Amino acid sequence: MSFSQLGLCTELVENVTRQGYANPTDIQFRAIPDILTGQDVVAIARTGTGKTASFTLPILQLLSQDNSLPVVAAGEVRALIITPTRELAAQVLANIELYKHNLNLRTAAVYGGVRIEPQLESLALGVDILVATPGRLIDLYNRQAIDFNTLKMVVLDEADRMLELGFVDVIKQIQTYLPAQRQTLMFSATFSKAINALARNMLRNNVFIDVASHQEPTQNIKQHLYVVDSHRKHDMLVHLLKVHQWKQVLVFCRTKRGADALVAILAQSNIPADSIHANRTQHARTIALDGFRAGTLAVLVATDIAARGIDIDDLPCVINVDLPFVAADYVHRIGRTGRAGRQGVAISLFSEDEIKPLNAIERLIGKTFKRDVITGFELTPKSQASDDKYGHFEPDPIRKPRRRSLSDRPAKRKRK
Repeated sequence: MSFSQLGLCTELVENVTRQGYANPTDIQFRAIPDILTGQDVVAIARTGTGKTASFTLPILQLLSQDNSLPVVAAGEVRALIITPTRELAAQVLANIELYKHNLNLRTAAVYGGVRIEPQLESLALGVDILVATPGRLIDLYNRQAIDFNTLKMVVLDEADRMLELGFVDVIKQIQTYLPAQRQTLMFSATFSKAINALARNMLRNNVFIDVASHQEPTQNIKQHLYVVDSHRKHDMLVHLLKVHQWKQVLVFCRTKRGADALVAILAQSNIPADSIHANRTQHARTIALDGFRAGTLAVLVATDIAARGIDIDDLPCVINVDLPFVAADYVHRIGRTGRAGRQGVAISLFSEDEIKPLNAIERLIGKTFKRDVITGFELTPKSQASDDKYGHFEPDPIRKPRRRSLSDRPAKRKRK
């Protein structure tokens, strides 16, 4: 099956071919024809399966062939794509720019962390496709910079991530701004009761597409788990980076402070690195991400805010210095490698205080990790004693307080 057989126009087929796409992925094969017919769609597909192209390509075609509004007026938006993070918004826009070659369509992205004035100027010209994060979208709407009267299509990209970040009420608020007659698309890496409820509220007579349930979420990724004392994780990371000499490594930490501290430690070992997390300005995050893509940075240290906003071709390795609190984030993290059928490597550094998140990850992916130890980083005797043969660390037994006998109890004082 080729892209031309999906009903896409010649210009789009040539554009995706120019990007090196030979055949559509499962989600593209299933979703594109339904979207082209005007159906509302809920699509569930895992990270790295080509979700972005599966909705941006048909949107570009439908808008380019729609002659009902040949000129977009000031503030008007014809298609709206809502994403949970700034990085993902920028990435979606970058993909659209590649796909829309030779199509006379105006596009823009709006998100927080940067000056709003350039975004106001872009909207003043009218936009065919607008990519936006929820908070900045509401801000611009309240400034009367956006007009949804001519809106035809809405996409919720990474809907599960938006719910995880607490955007459900914000999405419902945005829904009140939108015209009732529209085509609505919802794309998500996972499906839950909350996603189902949101879909029932926003979509009508939708087609449901699930290409995730029968896929092994990490089938193209070799996963390794190294047991190490928590205070030696940074030393082990430096050791792995120097031994393997990867050109690009994406490293995940739990906290923003931990990410910045790790960058400083890597700098002391002459390893060029930078961090990306919510406390950094958008300008700083963009510089770090551009440097990582260009290869001037060997290591990008990120928190989970970036797990679904980084798209690097042929990223060889992802390393979890800390296991995530939420098991699903593990799949999203390592999904930055092994994309589009390529092979990748994911390494997790595991210490005994992380047994609960590890058990949750193993249940989610249906796999029990082999606990490996790197020579020179063996566990201390205390850690070895607490590790049973299954790799589970048992807490010390809780001792009940001894009940005092009558002879131990102080005598009651008689009242005078």
